[in-house]
Amino acid sequence: MTASAPPLIFDAARRRARLARSVGRFTEADFLHRRAADNAVLSLEATLRPFPVAVDLSAQPGVFAARLSGSDAAGRVGEARTVGDLTTRAAPGAYDLDLQPGSTDLIVSLMTLHWANDLPGALSQIRRTLKPDGLFLGTLAGAGTLKELRGVLTEAELAERGGAQARVSPFADGYDGAGLLQRAGFALPVADVDRLTVRYSDLFALIRDLRAMGETSVLAGVTRPLTRSIITRAAALYAERHGDADGRIPATFEIVNLAGWAPHDSQPKPLPRGSARVRLADALGVVEHGRTGQG
Repeated sequence: MTASAPPLIFDAARRRARLARSVGRFTEADFLHRRAADNAVLSLEATLRPFPVAVDLSAQPGVFAARLSGSDAAGRVGEARTVGDLTTRAAPGAYDLDLQPGSTDLIVSLMTLHWANDLPGALSQIRRTLKPDGLFLGTLAGAGTLKELRGVLTEAELAERGGAQARVSPFADGYDGAGLLQRAGFALPVADVDRLTVRYSDLFALIRDLRAMGETSVLAGVTRPLTRSIITRAAALYAERHGDADGRIPATFEIVNLAGWAPHDSQPKPLPRGSARVRLADALGVVEHGRTGQG
């Protein structure tokens, strides 16, 4: 029995076109990637070991190297080379990486894996290319990203057309991050969510930034273009529902930070079930209260 292929959520050709269109404009709106790179650099600063062979799998490469250059960790990390071309970077996990298994000390992927049709498969591919005790640092857009935009576009399209298509990508829940890493075979998986709010003059300024990033929707299937009336209604709804007192609008972004290690015998092992010598409540500093009532 053969395993079924993962569902086709994103159109790789559309994603490639978005990335190509962002060339020359990306630095106008690279704030999310800079913040994601800073998060990765902070992790490396706290990990006092060398990573001589480093690879950057980001769809918008170069941001990580630029942020690392001013860090204390720069001397411990080899030059982060990029792998693949625009086609492979547009579809993470869909193509074999041009890397030998067990050949890499550090792999970084910034704001790219949320476009993977098979995220567990993409993570497994990354793990296989790491040396034992090699480190993966990844960031991707989280579930709360553009929640305001998602709501007003749906409401506006329903009002104008009587039906609506998905216009904002389905992003991963950050709380599932560690489980995804563990499923892909990583040891010591860690995930956290970095939330930020960016204020814009209006909806059109937000859309300009998303286009400059190469981050507008690439959902697969037939998509009806948004009309001027839909966008105008969505802009009015955005200002009405979410606008600040000064007339600006907020846009929520979530960056899910992932870290995981390729397994190695030197790594800490979980204790066998039932062998813990300290109660969980004591380890967490929890004050327990007696429970009353009938049950």
